[in-house]
Amino acid sequence: MSSSPGTRIGRIVRRLRLERGLSQQALAARLGISASYLNLIEHDQRSVTASLLIKFTRALDVNIETLSGTEEQKVENLLREALSDPELGTDLEGSAHEITTLAAQPTVARAVLTLHQAFRAARHDAESISLPGGRRVILPQDEVRRIYDERMNYFPELEAVAEAVRADMARELGFSAGEALPQAETNHAIATRLRQRHGVIVRVLPVDDVLRRYDPSSRVLILSDLVPRESRGFHLAFQMMLFEAREAIESVIKDAAPSSEEARTFLHIGLANYAAGALLMPYTAYLNAAVSLRYDLDILTVRFGVSFQQAAQRLASLQRPGARGVPLFFARLDPAGNITKSFSSCGFPMPRQGNPCPQWNACTAFSTPGEIQVQIGSFTNGMSYLSVARTISSGVSRWGEPRPRQTVAIGCDVSRAKELVYGERLNLEAKATPIGISCHLCDWVDCRSRAFPPLAHRLTPDVNQRAALPFPFEEK
Repeated sequence: MSSSPGTRIGRIVRRLRLERGLSQQALAARLGISASYLNLIEHDQRSVTASLLIKFTRALDVNIETLSGTEEQKVENLLREALSDPELGTDLEGSAHEITTLAAQPTVARAVLTLHQAFRAARHDAESISLPGGRRVILPQDEVRRIYDERMNYFPELEAVAEAVRADMARELGFSAGEALPQAETNHAIATRLRQRHGVIVRVLPVDDVLRRYDPSSRVLILSDLVPRESRGFHLAFQMMLFEAREAIESVIKDAAPSSEEARTFLHIGLANYAAGALLMPYTAYLNAAVSLRYDLDILTVRFGVSFQQAAQRLASLQRPGARGVPLFFARLDPAGNITKSFSSCGFPMPRQGNPCPQWNACTAFSTPGEIQVQIGSFTNGMSYLSVARTISSGVSRWGEPRPRQTVAIGCDVSRAKELVYGERLNLEAKATPIGISCHLCDWVDCRSRAFPPLAHRLTPDVNQRAALPFPFEEK
């Protein structure tokens, strides 16, 4: 077996080598090949055999998925979307090669993306996130999302703390050494540890203005009685991991070096949420259950006593080297199509500006509340993904108040679809549903779901004809 030209493995190898500060001679010595042969590989002038591919994974301490080009594909997607920003007035027709070349230069690509993010921050008049001297920075939620993307939504520091705390709670409840804490005992164990070790009293009260409130002076944690039981457990875990994982969280924040206090706080909250999920759904047990159940979310929620969103989000974090789950994306959308949370470890082209394509089942799932929708989507980056989406509700609402609803979607590259129970009844060879990047930027002509005409095409309205498509326009 040899690598295909489409993987551009040479550019990937060169990026990884430079990131590790290795010369061509040093890496060639580790591989047992000549420096000149490595140079040809890095310039995609020589194919790579299966045995040499394995040597690359060992010499560079990466997995085969890293060499597959997922990171480069993600950067290409981000560059394509950034350069398609209507405010820039750029025309990307015939520029695929240039974008690929730019993505192969990590430093330059990051600079372009950082400049675009700074432009977006300035465009949104982000005075609240200006640094001393008036220097603008990127929007805090975008900055935090980028940090998660760089870590592939996996934080070993927090996983280690969660595992240690869970083992300690098992001992405190009288279980023998090495015996796992049963899932049915988890919430009780957390509440007991909060009270005995941290002096925190938990009260469930009829409060409407907040879901969770902690008073550091009285050390009282108040949870709203409108919060569902599985969410109460998560709030307890969140509060405890603020105490138990403080040093690990601070270490991650220090390494990430957020550019504003707002970004720092968002990251702090997000990392505490991650640690809480790791405590409630321990890595090895959850991965084993996910694999044996073929990622059946409904069963996972019941088995681990968590919500649908918590179960789905945890699946998207199972990327431990040597014990990886299927690389997944995770997205949460509101009814207006705004993506309010997202992660990806599979190169999914997550929209960063504008609303997503209305043909994506993360959007259409609102038409079937509570039911799981499954779809094979073909995206503008040429990749196809399995997408699994379902609506969720945010607790209980008073009579007469609209009940907040959102959609949670997870999925993977179609090549891994058979590993998920949701792919077993699909015809993976059938034509996939085309999913655009956003209506303003999408060039697909025959879409009846289009909300806006593409900015790069000339409209062709005709007073004597009413076309079936929302906006008639010329093809390029």
